[in-house]
Amino acid sequence: TDRVNAASLFKEKVGRDKLVEGWIEGPCAEGADLRGINTLMLDFITDAEFVRGLFEFVTEMGLRFAKAQLEAGADVIGMGDAAASLVGPRVYEEFVWPYEKRLVDGIHAAGGLARLHICGNTNAILEPMGKLGCDIVDLDWMAPLERARQLMGADQVLLGNIDPVAALRNGSPESIRAALTECRRQAGARYIVSAGCEVTRDTPHPNLDAMREFARAHRP
Repeated sequence: TDRVNAASLFKEKVGRDKLVEGWIEGPCAEGADLRGINTLMLDFITDAEFVRGLFEFVTEMGLRFAKAQLEAGADVIGMGDAAASLVGPRVYEEFVWPYEKRLVDGIHAAGGLARLHICGNTNAILEPMGKLGCDIVDLDWMAPLERARQLMGADQVLLGNIDPVAALRNGSPESIRAALTECRRQAGARYIVSAGCEVTRDTPHPNLDAMREFARAHRP
């Protein structure tokens, strides 16, 4: 309820000037939350039908939550599926991708934009990620933007992906501008400036200012 109320409040306060983003967990991440990450990884091998039933449940729950946030005023729904970076391409395409696709399609059907973020090294699953139909694919620092662009095509909007610790927290405004310049070179024009994952709370303000100023100076 608090997330839905927050979306409504954000829409009231800033909705005319900014996009309001809600959030849901993807099937693998939510399944891991409920089942335990180690147990879920074994379930893929020992009890495939249980995994499918679990993912049916969490996908329906995610769709309901996404729709509630969109009805409250959210414009974009982000989907985090961190645990999906721990499975290989076969398991991803057989078990995870179909449910992520249902979530993306459901968000679109409800009138929202869809953003995907899978933490970690997603190099092995970049190509199917690009076939989900997401409006934004958000990449962690271990997945090169250049490779994602090659595998996902020219039209996919990419977001990311400087290292949030080594580059953003521990860097300088000058090194951050250089890192973002390289990200933009790799990704091309359909690119959104961002760190690869969550920004740490002790990141120096001048470093964040540098990232913001770069984004404002390099609008598509």
